[in-house]
Amino acid sequence: MNTSFGATAELLHGITISTRPSEQNPYLAKPLFSQPISKRLQLSLSAEREDRTGRTKRISAISCSKSEGVKGLTYKDAGVDIDAGSELVRRIAKMAPGIGGFGGLFPLGDSYLVAGTDGVGTKLKLAFETGIHETIGIDLVAMSVNDIVTSGAKPLFFLDYFATSHLDVDLAEKVIKGIIDGCKQSDCVLLGGETAEMPDFYANGEYDLSGFAVGIVKKDSVINGENIVAGDVLIGLPSSGVHSNGFSLVRRVLAQSGLSLRDQLPRSNGKPVTLGEALMAPTVLYVKQVLDIISKGGVKGISHITGGGFTDNIPRVFPQGLGATIYKDSWEVPAIFKWIQEAGGIEDTEMRRTFNMGIGMVLVVSPEASARILGEGNGRNSVYCIGEVVSGEGVTYQ
Repeated sequence: MNTSFGATAELLHGITISTRPSEQNPYLAKPLFSQPISKRLQLSLSAEREDRTGRTKRISAISCSKSEGVKGLTYKDAGVDIDAGSELVRRIAKMAPGIGGFGGLFPLGDSYLVAGTDGVGTKLKLAFETGIHETIGIDLVAMSVNDIVTSGAKPLFFLDYFATSHLDVDLAEKVIKGIIDGCKQSDCVLLGGETAEMPDFYANGEYDLSGFAVGIVKKDSVINGENIVAGDVLIGLPSSGVHSNGFSLVRRVLAQSGLSLRDQLPRSNGKPVTLGEALMAPTVLYVKQVLDIISKGGVKGISHITGGGFTDNIPRVFPQGLGATIYKDSWEVPAIFKWIQEAGGIEDTEMRRTFNMGIGMVLVVSPEASARILGEGNGRNSVYCIGEVVSGEGVTYQ
């Protein structure tokens, strides 16, 4: 690691790493919990919770329900205004035309460089509370490379920014190790980054993260949605859970429900998992799967389902005058989303505009391509036909 100190005690980590192909993300298409969630969340979990003496106590049942007449929680209640963010993008687009896609395209000869930047939001708060720092770097890489692959771009390299009040070298190493792992899974290189130590700016033990990815795609191979027509098919790729959006609302639900991140929930394989571990499942890296599907033809548009959920993200790739119909029962919504909805009394429309609901990436493909893709999808590469393109605008559900 190369380090240099300036007046603000900032450190530069300039690490270049060779990458190799790795296994698909092990979290892909695995349901978080096997037991259904009842309308009043009567969860006989035999969960364990630590008391002040460090011992554990069992709770045989937890009941979390919305009181009659009480308005359900919304993302805006939790402090995040999606409409305000959309309005800012519209204003920026007036000053810098071309802004607003999942990735920014820069012409370079017969290709485009495609760039994206993102963070992991308030999922960091759960990392601080659970002590799980090894996978948050995977989330960071995923949020950027999943954006740029929507243009058909292969990620080339990644840069990160790690900022903290006082540098804990062991903790920072865990985070950066996750970033390296995310880069390997995406076949790109961690080219470097910045580690900023800023006393009194962050709370002790906390840090902030952001990342930047650059990829490349031939101009005649770019995926931009311009050829999408009514009748095209929506293919959904499963998520690992909440991914890295909506955690301000998740944290508000946790506060309202009275549940602890240490409470244990059953998994599909019978092995218990804590609520914190379930929520911290890293974002799926879709790069290899998506590029493989693209290479076989028929893909016209791709939406990364992040903030804004289905409602805002799917229409971003459509030409004017087209919308989407989503088949609500075409995939199994992971139980973690059912828990969030019922514990917070959240309306369906709010859930669909905040969370990925179990589908982290949506491909718009021709009917012919859909038959091939669905026929090839199985195991870790599971795919679902979740809807179709229709005349009109917006997203409807049936």
